[in-house]
Amino acid sequence: MSDFPEPAPGFDQPVAVLRHCHERIRKQLRTLDRLAAHLTQNDADVDVQQAAAAVLRYFEKSAPQHHADEEDDLLPMLRTAASGADATLLQSLTPQIEKEHEVMDATWLRIAPHLRELAEGKPSLLPADLVEPFTAMYRAHMELEESQVAPMALRLFSAEQMASLGDAMRSRRGIAC
Repeated sequence: MSDFPEPAPGFDQPVAVLRHCHERIRKQLRTLDRLAAHLTQNDADVDVQQAAAAVLRYFEKSAPQHHADEEDDLLPMLRTAASGADATLLQSLTPQIEKEHEVMDATWLRIAPHLRELAEGKPSLLPADLVEPFTAMYRAHMELEESQVAPMALRLFSAEQMASLGDAMRSRRGIAC
């Protein structure tokens, strides 16, 4: 077994890319949880500053791109491909997924200033009443997407639809097709 992380999948496998993003989100959520616990008894040392900066970078750039991948491309494409029970399930899940994105985004806006202070070496705490619901909601949200939405996309999308989704995700990140 290697100590090195597995390489990220390519955009020719867009559902795998979304799953890989979830793994990166989980890593940042673990860091956020550890920071919150650490700061109840310690100051913002260099390690805290670096960890806070890394969490900030991820949630301010990559997470919004990931949400857009889902809301602007994946879910609309699924709506056109789904029928019967899949369409019914998707009709119930889409508003929930979009609402959870809104709540997580709004909560993030309340957490980010604390992380900015920490990244700058200023004393700050990460309020548990923000961090704990944020990380719990994100984890449950990703589980829902991985158990319901991703398998549906893998089952319903043609090779052309997968290529189109991958191209849209690549373009959102400024990567030439």
